Amino acid sequence: MNEARIARIEAKYSGSKVENSKKQMEFGPRGRNRAMNASGKPKNLKNAILRLAKYLFHERFLIITALCCSVIHTVSTLAASYLLRPIINKFIYFDASETDLTQRIKGLAAWLVFLAAVYGISILTQWLQQRLMLSASQRTLVRMRSELFSKLQSLPIRYFDTHQAGDIMSRFTNDVDTVGEMLNTTLIQIISGAITIVGTIALMIYTSPILSLITIVATPILTYLSKTIMSKGRKAYSEQQKNLGMLNGFTEETVSGQKVVKVFNHEEIARDEFSYLNKKLCRTQEMAQFRSGIMGPVTHQLCNAVYAIVACVGGILVALGRFDIGGLTVSLNYTRQFNRPINEVSMQLNTVFAALAGAERVFQVLDAEPEKPDTDTVAMDKIEGHIVLQNVNFGYTPDVTVLHDISLYAKPGQKIAFVGSTGAGKTTVTNLLSRFYDIQDGTITIDGVPIEKIDRAFLRSNIAMVLQDTHLFTGTVRENIRYGRLDATDQEVIEAAKIASAHSFIEQLENGYDTVLTGDGANLSQGQRQLLNIARAAISKAPILILDEATSSVDTRTEKHIEQGMDALMQNRTTLVIAHRLSTVRSSNAIMVLEKGRIIERGTHEELLELGGRYADLYNEIIELE
Repeated sequence: MNEARIARIEAKYSGSKVENSKKQMEFGPRGRNRAMNASGKPKNLKNAILRLAKYLFHERFLIITALCCSVIHTVSTLAASYLLRPIINKFIYFDASETDLTQRIKGLAAWLVFLAAVYGISILTQWLQQRLMLSASQRTLVRMRSELFSKLQSLPIRYFDTHQAGDIMSRFTNDVDTVGEMLNTTLIQIISGAITIVGTIALMIYTSPILSLITIVATPILTYLSKTIMSKGRKAYSEQQKNLGMLNGFTEETVSGQKVVKVFNHEEIARDEFSYLNKKLCRTQEMAQFRSGIMGPVTHQLCNAVYAIVACVGGILVALGRFDIGGLTVSLNYTRQFNRPINEVSMQLNTVFAALAGAERVFQVLDAEPEKPDTDTVAMDKIEGHIVLQNVNFGYTPDVTVLHDISLYAKPGQKIAFVGSTGAGKTTVTNLLSRFYDIQDGTITIDGVPIEKIDRAFLRSNIAMVLQDTHLFTGTVRENIRYGRLDATDQEVIEAAKIASAHSFIEQLENGYDTVLTGDGANLSQGQRQLLNIARAAISKAPILILDEATSSVDTRTEKHIEQGMDALMQNRTTLVIAHRLSTVRSSNAIMVLEKGRIIERGTHEELLELGGRYADLYNEIIELE
């Protein structure tokens, strides 16, 4: 494989599917797992801590109790280790000829019972602290998720149009999970580790200042060496994950494009390119795994060297009669344990920062501007469906105007259609009518009442929509139709399905109306899903109906069934129709032709054909294609 081809492969796939892989920079298996959930460091550390503390305040009793248990656990563990000194000095290391053996055994048994009681307290308090923190953390996460979901219900459509659904979902999953991970174990581990470090140092100095000095001085040296190895390891893992991303990207693209690969006989080329990427990944994995594997033995041997030095110095002190054998045993035990809490605390800090960053992302959603509350609303008993737009101007951003001076009206029961090229502003008109967005200039009235004076919930309850993109919820067919009006009876559900021409295919399903739909109705055809959407709109009995490209994604035969359902649905409703297929708008009372946010033509189907303008051109193009 020549260099030019290699450069092309690496340039093409170097950015493929590595978002998660790039986060795996922590050295070693534990670090990689933790880094996968990391979200970086919070932008405002203080604010993130304070806001998270407000959530924890609700569970203060559990958390304070857990902290007390953690302190007792740590102190009892340290005390149990120190109790070995008097036990060894009094009952194990002694001259048997000078002491009654029976008394020694009784005394040893009593001390061992006491030691077992101390360890029992340690185990019990550790179990309690974990159980209490799990309860506190899960209650906190429940509150956080509930507030987050409630907030989403109050956010305007603008927010969902400007934020990716995957990013919003990650707030519920990755970000909340990192907070939970910290609250479950990390917080207590850091506090417990800090207490253990302080307690260990104090007991080491109390037992033997000389031996404690050796251990304390050696610790920063070990830490520095460990960090040096880790820094080299991170580079190796970074390169490994980069190559892994390239291989995954190539594999995914090749598998999904197998028809193209086979049609052009590129199997051998694909094998060569895969072989190159696979071997390159192998080389970097060997280096990364070697550096990961060597860190443990090197660190372990360095700790053994410190342990040996302490043992030698302590042995000399014992031989000179300046130290007791029990004290040496305890000092060696503390030397062995000293680095563990330091490493644990330093490692847990990454989890803390990731959790705070995740919490900050959750807070960003909670701080988002909700839909403006209704003010000075006019009480309305019902809506007839008389719609008037007068000199309406609108832009999704202040510097770009999408609709220019739009004026139109629709009387109750009329059908008004909007046609035009993509981006002409057709859907924007319906967005304004549903108050998904508020207009900047002009007026929109329904039954003579300005739309901003109508209660938003009341307005939307009087508008039914059938969109191009069907959406069905997990549940039965009956439940999905009833979503349009939750208090509808089973008979009304069936009547709505008949109106939508959906009744016949529903009865042919395995369980009829009780057939469970999953995966957005994946077990139905596109046309069947759209008929269920029409039935949902029919059951709502809303006087205003919006049909937005309701038949654009189905075949001509299915379109006939859908049109039959829509014709029945539009009876006695003010209907606004958006369509590219002009066959669906011929019967409209008025057709609005939009271009670049302006109404350039208006009239009936016959009038616009006679006019010979833009609508006539669109219609003639379709006739020629057919």
